[in-house]
Amino acid sequence: MTPKLILTGFMATGKSSVGPLVARRLGWEFVDVDAVIVAQAGKSIAQIFADHGEAHFRRLEREAVAHLTGDSRRCPQCHGPHPGVISTGGGVLLDESNCAALKRAGVIVCLTARPEVVAARVERSKARRPKLTEGGKSTLARIKELMEERDGAYARADVQIDSSDLSVDQLADQVIAAFAAHGARRCVPSADGVRSA
Repeated sequence: MTPKLILTGFMATGKSSVGPLVARRLGWEFVDVDAVIVAQAGKSIAQIFADHGEAHFRRLEREAVAHLTGDSRRCPQCHGPHPGVISTGGGVLLDESNCAALKRAGVIVCLTARPEVVAARVERSKARRPKLTEGGKSTLARIKELMEERDGAYARADVQIDSSDLSVDQLADQVIAAFAAHGARRCVPSADGVRSA
């Protein structure tokens, strides 16, 4: 079996940066759940939150996760599930159905980072983070609060990797190593197509 490699974790822990790199190294398809939602809704995540609220966004997220984990394609080489790297939003594991679907689909690697590191990354980013504006607290205080709320959900992942002090290349190395350490056979490109490793 070739399960999917699923990246999750708190915002600004490196999912969007490392996901495409890991997929390139493995020779696999990369899919970002948030990008799928944005494409289908025709508006940004921040705009979905503003126009329709979080409950609507979470419904769209469940639908996207169900679709991606229900991929019926087979690997042409090993005939197992079609390999791929899926990056999810930071709150995806809070939903039991998402967690169950992702667990069935593959190995869940949760990226973490120290609150201060996340705050610095968020401040440098131009992306709007709707969850950080709730409650009128400082960015760091809100990050700590959300991390505490989500700690139990993130503990459901198969492995956690702290990205605080890692370059994107180092993080990719650790993600791939963690995936392999969980007994996942992976199909990789070869000169004559795809082979199993």
